[in-house]
Amino acid sequence: MTQTTDDSDTPSPEIAACGTVCREGLTVYFDGSCALCSTEIRYYSARAGEALRFVDVADHAVTPEPDLPREAALKRLHVRQPDGTLLSGAQAFIAIWSQVPGWRWLARLARLPGVAWCLERAYRAFLPVRPALSRLARALGAKPMIRQP
Repeated sequence: MTQTTDDSDTPSPEIAACGTVCREGLTVYFDGSCALCSTEIRYYSARAGEALRFVDVADHAVTPEPDLPREAALKRLHVRQPDGTLLSGAQAFIAIWSQVPGWRWLARLARLPGVAWCLERAYRAFLPVRPALSRLARALGAKPMIRQP
């Protein structure tokens, strides 16, 4: 899926290289320098069609939205809903899953009382080990969207 607002080339055909908000679906802000994150985004991109628009905040040519500093966007997954609401962490994953065929059941399950709270705690526990898991994923052949210098 390629979505751009101009005719310029993007680092990866399925990733939009601009910081504009998608008004028809969700805008997903992700760390393209992370091999693990990039693999997950490629998976969602291949399945979600036009429902998700991806913005790689590791790309310094991209300017995230004013209420989402690059540093914050690189630390956690963020999603902007069409109405402008910004979600992060487990809530961002739930929003993504609700748009991806085959994953909608998980979004429904995650909306049950207490489940999102548990998912957020698990996500927070995952974040400190993400760099090591990304290195492992890279060693196993996963490719980041953007190469680190």
